[in-house]
Amino acid sequence: MAVTFDGGVVMGADSRTTTGSYIANRVSDKITPMTDKIFVCRSGSAADTQIISDYCRYYLSMHHIELGEDPRVETTARLFNQLCYHNKEMLMASIIVGGYDARKGGQVFSIPLGGALIKQPFTIGGSGSSYIYGYCDANF
Repeated sequence: MAVTFDGGVVMGADSRTTTGSYIANRVSDKITPMTDKIFVCRSGSAADTQIISDYCRYYLSMHHIELGEDPRVETTARLFNQLCYHNKEMLMASIIVGGYDARKGGQVFSIPLGGALIKQPFTIGGSGSSYIYGYCDANF
């Protein structure tokens, strides 16, 4: 889950990785840093989301070297969007991109299965999202 506020973005995730109803790992880290100010929440196939995150981190570091400035949150989200959309038949990856940049402040983008790109004030993803959607819709 990620929520924007006046000063930036707050992200949170559980730490359990499951295989069906079996909890394969109780202490996995589902929030991955892309830069100092941009993070992603990963859900879906752990292998798919980890490799996509690694590719994006590499491309963002090249982007930073070429332009001499930090990448924008929207740039990061569009990069994830392109990788997920063009490989949608082979991936099971849902990504939430959240962060802060100097141009637009705190931003949150959702890239659900299939690779769409949606900018939202808050977003929820993963297998536990159905439990909290009603609360968030009523209160935000």
